Amino acid sequence: MNRDEFYMKQALGLARRGGDRVRPNPKVGAVLVKGGKVVAAGYHSRYGGPHAEARVLSRAGSRARGATLYVTLEPCSTFGKTPPCTAAILAHGVRRVVVGAVDANPRHRGRGLNLLRRSGVEVVTGVCREECSLLNRDFSVWIAQERPYGMLKLALSLDGKIATKTGNSKWISSAASRRIVHRLRSSADAVMVGIGTVDADDPSLSARMGYANPGLKKVVIDPGARLSPRARLFARSAGVVVAVGSGAPAARVKRLEKAGAVVVVLPGTGSELDLRMLGKYLFREKIVRLLVEGGGITAARCLEQGLLDEVHFFFAPILVGGRGAVSSLAGTGAATIADAVSVSRLELSRPGGDIYVRGLLEPGKRRKG
Repeated sequence: MNRDEFYMKQALGLARRGGDRVRPNPKVGAVLVKGGKVVAAGYHSRYGGPHAEARVLSRAGSRARGATLYVTLEPCSTFGKTPPCTAAILAHGVRRVVVGAVDANPRHRGRGLNLLRRSGVEVVTGVCREECSLLNRDFSVWIAQERPYGMLKLALSLDGKIATKTGNSKWISSAASRRIVHRLRSSADAVMVGIGTVDADDPSLSARMGYANPGLKKVVIDPGARLSPRARLFARSAGVVVAVGSGAPAARVKRLEKAGAVVVVLPGTGSELDLRMLGKYLFREKIVRLLVEGGGITAARCLEQGLLDEVHFFFAPILVGGRGAVSSLAGTGAATIADAVSVSRLELSRPGGDIYVRGLLEPGKRRKG
């Protein structure tokens, strides 16, 4: 590990402290070094608060002149809720800036780096690039693709079933696995299911079992606007969004709006709704992380329309069998193995005897034999 990597690792550790409090902003850490010593260090701690670079430079004051600034993400160059960090870097006389990842925002990407270079600051990029990029993978998807970062959760048997032929699914996964799901809900901005899941389970979709997320929004894919205003997910909700088809009966839509739901009308009917338009709406509502907990149809539609980025599968050590049992992924599926979506960076654990598999989706990436 060289000197630049050493200090960037410190900045990464600081950036992680920002957690969910900074959304929809990215997590950023910064370390200012002069004469081989850390002058100041800090991180972006909350949305609307000072950026990491601004906090560090403010603490350093005149000691920043001639120093090297290590920052996990390209410094911003435009006014937002706070002034641009590039202006602060130049005003404090920083000599060298080392950056982990460039800004994923197409409108800003590289702009801050170019501004600093034109002003005579030495700029080094790509130090610990992979780690810095993974730190804000959710933000990068949200800002670059203008849709939420999609996380798919499924509890299934070893033979890939999420319910028996009678529709029974409680409980496939263990209590320890369900606790992890509530942790996932606590880290998300919204949770999404299909109307079939609501009909079968009438879930509250809240974060429990030691976790809480009072701001969690509930999203229901309901082509025919069949959702009952008395569904449990309306109780103590931070907001309910119902995605309906263009042919949904007006009376049902009005009933949902009266119950307090925001109804989003999408092109298409039945299971063929254009969920990408729903993604655009959720992007505008600053929903960065979306946890998809729907059944096989909802999961398949999200996968087919390119709305998933991460999977959380909880395999129970059971076999359900039967042609009538509910499969984990419906839809048309891949025509060939080469068309299948690759999953990378797999992590496995055994909560409560289950097999918990977590990984990142890599659309378009071919699996190596």
